[in-house]
Amino acid sequence: MKKLLIMTLPLLIITGANADHHKKGEGKTDGDGAPVRMESPKGAKAYIVLPKDGKTVKKKFKVIFGLRNMGIAPAGIKFPNTGHHHLLIDADEKDYDFSKPLPASDNCKHFGGGQTEAMLELAPGKHTLQLVLGDHLHIPHNPPVVSEKITITVE
Repeated sequence: MKKLLIMTLPLLIITGANADHHKKGEGKTDGDGAPVRMESPKGAKAYIVLPKDGKTVKKKFKVIFGLRNMGIAPAGIKFPNTGHHHLLIDADEKDYDFSKPLPASDNCKHFGGGQTEAMLELAPGKHTLQLVLGDHLHIPHNPPVVSEKITITVE
């Protein structure tokens, strides 16, 4: 019985938090039916831990994501001050409408499972990487939590 209680308690906490957030107005839409973006806390920052800007990497390499003043939650889980990473590869954040879910593509990798690192395999040459944090619906927060863009060279 203790095991069952311990295992279900986190689910109850998340479910309760989701209900509370719905009451606070999150998940509402604007006059055009577009979802209202979730607020990001002051000082929230996404950053790429590895690889470092300007470094040369092998064809297959690890990317480690960093996040300050927010937490990670998988896609579909609405919880305050959380989100999940999206990695823009050879793309510009200005090419995306941050009022809508980020579309998954070769240039916008989704890490909706709450991953904080990933192995990438890219063609040889110069590439750019940039993180964008998305909410439970893959919509960037307001203001957006976006890392600086880094440039790497793949051998």
